[in-house]
Amino acid sequence: MTDQPPLIQPDVLVVGGGPAGLTAAASLADRSAGHVLVVDREDAAGGIPRHSDHTGYGLRDLRRVMTGPAYARHLADRATRAGAEIRTRTMVTGWADEQTLDVTSPDGRYRVRPRATVLATGARERPRTARRVPGDRPHGVYTTGQLQNLVHLHHQPVGKRAVVVGGELVSWSAALTLREAGCIPALMVSQYPKAESYGVFNAAGRSVLRVPVATRTRVTRVIGKGRCRAVEIEHLDTGKRRTVECDTVVFTGDWIPDHELVRAAGITLDEGTLGPLTDTALRTSRPGVFAVGNMLHPVDTADVAALDGQHVAQQVIDYLTGRQPSAAGVRLTVSAPFRWIAPQILRPGDPAPARGRLLLWSDEFVRFPKVTVRQDGRVLSRRTLPWPAAPGRVFRIPSGVLDGVSHTGGPVHIGL
Repeated sequence: MTDQPPLIQPDVLVVGGGPAGLTAAASLADRSAGHVLVVDREDAAGGIPRHSDHTGYGLRDLRRVMTGPAYARHLADRATRAGAEIRTRTMVTGWADEQTLDVTSPDGRYRVRPRATVLATGARERPRTARRVPGDRPHGVYTTGQLQNLVHLHHQPVGKRAVVVGGELVSWSAALTLREAGCIPALMVSQYPKAESYGVFNAAGRSVLRVPVATRTRVTRVIGKGRCRAVEIEHLDTGKRRTVECDTVVFTGDWIPDHELVRAAGITLDEGTLGPLTDTALRTSRPGVFAVGNMLHPVDTADVAALDGQHVAQQVIDYLTGRQPSAAGVRLTVSAPFRWIAPQILRPGDPAPARGRLLLWSDEFVRFPKVTVRQDGRVLSRRTLPWPAAPGRVFRIPSGVLDGVSHTGGPVHIGL
């Protein structure tokens, strides 16, 4: 008979030590939730901001602006000071049963059976292979995360001239990292009529970083044996192709949740986000398992992910003290140009979503979107919002548009 791995039984297990997970841990520990354990597979807690060495972090959650590494250290220190335990270089490898997770660390294998679990494993960019960009397989092709890890954590050189694929916020972050590494971002490529990022970032990127943006354009081939030497790009409207010389290519954005644990558990996934289906209390379909951050809305800024962690703390405590959801809930759905909405379930008696906002993703640019909410064939509300819906960034609508929803009615439909 084989020996069973050692078992530990914290009150709450937080899987993932990024902004959402660390903020959830700090908030839970501050509220005397018992033993709160955070596990993270990296060498240090903090998530993506650890290797995003530029400013702009912390505005919504901390009411201050910090660099990524300083923000990551602050969140980790705050969780520790609150009383949470953080274990790094610790990988959750699967589920032993519905409440117990298998864990591997430098100290060996063990199992964790918490009273409640918060999944905060975040999201990742799709690499070139997942985007099916043909051509050679040279060195010098990265995602933003790989690039920033290489430059900021390992202080390794990259090339001299780069093409950035994508025009999101993270694309400009990649451009900043390239500049810091001594690599010129020679061109940014976006399939949309305008770069997906906010106008102020696009303007600053063009004027300060001096990065030209080729819109309505895609990369059709990577060229180079051994080291990348060029990419072929195509204008989507004219079909015209040209070759751009570069020794570095960075594929940015196009996010997918790190949802392996969710899938392994058989937790219900949302077809739009590909993350777990959740209600406004951030419960998943498995009792006692909650989800936060960019696994739910891939991808939003780090401070919004952190506010998910702050929001979930009271919901976890309610569960630990025996409170159960009051009803099955009404499903929230969207139609084009929206791709997904988060959260997706509205229950009577539950809190409003974090920050009182529903998060949506648009595949088209709409300057003055008129949001329409329907249920059972009736229009419940119409509201024209003063901010645009745009690809590449989360579109936020006040949750008050749902005030007229019947909790005994059919699915709620949100569109333009």
